[in-house]
Amino acid sequence: MRSSTRPTRRAAARTLQTTAGAAAVVLALTACGGSDGGGSDGGGAAEDGPITLTVATFNDFGYSDELLAQYTEEHPDVTVELIDAASAADARTNLTTKLAAGGEGLADVEAIEVDWISELAQYPDLFTDMTDPELDGRWMDWKVEQATTPDGKLIGYGTDIGPEAICYRQDLFEEAGLPSEPDEVAELLGGEDATWEDYFAAGADFVKGSDTAWYDSGVATYQGLVNQVENAYEESDGTPKPLAENAEIKDLYDTIVEQHDAGLSAGLVQWGEDWASGFQNDAFATMLCPAWMTGSIESNSGGVTGWNIADVFPGGGGNWGGSFLTVPASGAHIEAAKELAAWLTAPEQQTAAFETSGNFPSQIEAQESEQVQSFVNEFMNDAPVGQIFSNRAQAIEGNPFKGPNYFAIHQTVQQGIERVETTDEDPGTSWEKTLTAFDDLGL
Repeated sequence: MRSSTRPTRRAAARTLQTTAGAAAVVLALTACGGSDGGGSDGGGAAEDGPITLTVATFNDFGYSDELLAQYTEEHPDVTVELIDAASAADARTNLTTKLAAGGEGLADVEAIEVDWISELAQYPDLFTDMTDPELDGRWMDWKVEQATTPDGKLIGYGTDIGPEAICYRQDLFEEAGLPSEPDEVAELLGGEDATWEDYFAAGADFVKGSDTAWYDSGVATYQGLVNQVENAYEESDGTPKPLAENAEIKDLYDTIVEQHDAGLSAGLVQWGEDWASGFQNDAFATMLCPAWMTGSIESNSGGVTGWNIADVFPGGGGNWGGSFLTVPASGAHIEAAKELAAWLTAPEQQTAAFETSGNFPSQIEAQESEQVQSFVNEFMNDAPVGQIFSNRAQAIEGNPFKGPNYFAIHQTVQQGIERVETTDEDPGTSWEKTLTAFDDLGL
């Protein structure tokens, strides 16, 4: 929707640690009861007369008042009301709580973030099947797979994806004596063959000549690393991997805390107040930058004008974030809601959302459009963001498996890194706490 600024992945983790287990039990019971998926409109708004459809999102999906008014202009019997949660955590808690209670009070269209969708796909009867042959081929194949249940039910239409580049402070690079033009920075970080070792080595050079940290957050940087792991926490059948035996994840954890010890990380909590003020206080020089992050950078930077984007990413490519629009089966206007969700995720509307908030579309036609390909971001020193994020999307290989337990396991590792960065806890001690937290999940 990222975008969508997608704040609070870690904040969501903290909130859900105490609620996810209970919600899952109730959800399972609710799912057993099922739903016939029947809404009161029985096939569209016209049958009921004028109706209001609600769309629940989090942060900025790019759905401007003008865009929603356009839908009403094209569908005179429908008024669209946007319900924008303060954070992804709030949206997730509201969704799971109300689903567990049978769905009463949910919006007609509910946004779901990619890291939640496999968990919620365990309860397909709580969502309307969005399958529509007329929409075949609209989205990238792997985006559709993320919202498809094992029995072939499509529970969501894709909004954005999060292809990642590197956003950086061009002025701070110059002050530190490093190459600063986007193509030079891409080459500095390894170009087409960029590795994480290249990224961290450049950071070590940078901090030698600057009082600014290399990147904002170890948790955020870990996100980039783990999103390149095919089976990070679960086998492809959904079986959780014992964390104590997961050498790959332990290696990534060690890598991140080592960079913290070396002074590369600002140690900030993304979406927190210190992180937001850090944009204006020269707290960090680079950050992993999915397309939707450009909106957050601009909104937090105030008078700072030195940001630019390098068309490069360590390890080749990565996707961070991206969301879906779902229609709860308990809704009163099922068919009208499906029609609205299809319209909001059409190439034209997703192109408009990209221009408004930087959310890179998951629709193939939108990605290839002249509007997207030629779009530049004035704040980012006129960076050709359409071309950059199209290139970064093409660099994404595979579709890392995120099963029903991904979110819960992921948060335990994130919290372990955060303890090291924000409280200077010993990395070994924090890892032992992480293993205990994993065991407490009872997986």
